[in-house]
Amino acid sequence: MSAEFAVNNKIHSTTKVSLFMANYSREIKMGVDLRRKGKMEKAMKFVEKMRKVQKEVGATLMKA
Repeated sequence: MSAEFAVNNKIHSTTKVSLFMANYSREIKMGVDLRRKGKMEKAMKFVEKMRKVQKEVGATLMKA
């Protein structure tokens, strides 16, 4: 069963989608997202936002 899951859930290098997505037009629903799709982009956006906030706060404190 786990081998079948791994094959169906793996993103194919040519199509850029999993076999499950190609067959059913949706991702496999599971308890946790093992591939962490998009997590890095979200984390980097959060870091950029926090750096901007820190810079603005620093500038405001320098004026005070």
